[in-house]
Amino acid sequence: MKIKREAILWYAIQYDGDWKKIGNAIKAHEDYSIISYPYTYFTIVDDMYPDAFKRLRYPPWIIFYQGDIDLLKRKGIGIVGARNCSLEALQNTDTIVQRLKSKYVIVSGLAKGIDARAHLNADKTIGVLGCGINVIYPKENAYLYERMKKSGLILSEYPMHVKPLAYHFPWRNRLIAALSDNLVVIEATYKSGTMITVNECLELSVPIYCVPTAFQNVKYQGCNYLINNGANILVDINDVDDI
Repeated sequence: MKIKREAILWYAIQYDGDWKKIGNAIKAHEDYSIISYPYTYFTIVDDMYPDAFKRLRYPPWIIFYQGDIDLLKRKGIGIVGARNCSLEALQNTDTIVQRLKSKYVIVSGLAKGIDARAHLNADKTIGVLGCGINVIYPKENAYLYERMKKSGLILSEYPMHVKPLAYHFPWRNRLIAALSDNLVVIEATYKSGTMITVNECLELSVPIYCVPTAFQNVKYQGCNYLINNGANILVDINDVDDI
């Protein structure tokens, strides 16, 4: 690709990380300026660009990051689920992450609920943001951001100060899928961001594992739907150990 990383950085800043607009700027060879930037980043033309992202239909042009970039070289497992989840789902997240964190880097979206709980239970964890690399969202996860900048890794294709707009989160889920060798769905509704992540994983042939939901729990039947359509079921802890 005949484009300089400095140009991609400039376009990303000018267009608030919008993938399509950056692509159009690259195609049009728009003018750019070389600038210094307070956050580390890599671009699609850099040697350090992860092979995992190259598998995507829409690979990110640029990734800003804070933390241990070497975590991208390790096998990852996505742990995802509802933001407004049940207490049982949080407990299941605790148990599952504790069993898997020695084999995998835990990958999730640094949202509230199951995402935050997954990050909390592992030191080596990757959080993928749907906002600027310096924007803490939700605010209640500020302590996680600080911890992960030291021992984990925070990624975003959005430059600093970009707001957490609603459409950013479904789009960023493709990055969670790309970094996951397997995906575990703890709890989900039929229509949710979790299902978007599942679809992205299916595109990449990433195995899906689901925790079944009780028959009487009508709110969170997403996992049962996925199991009924071919996802792997986690019956007990032995199934988790076998992942």
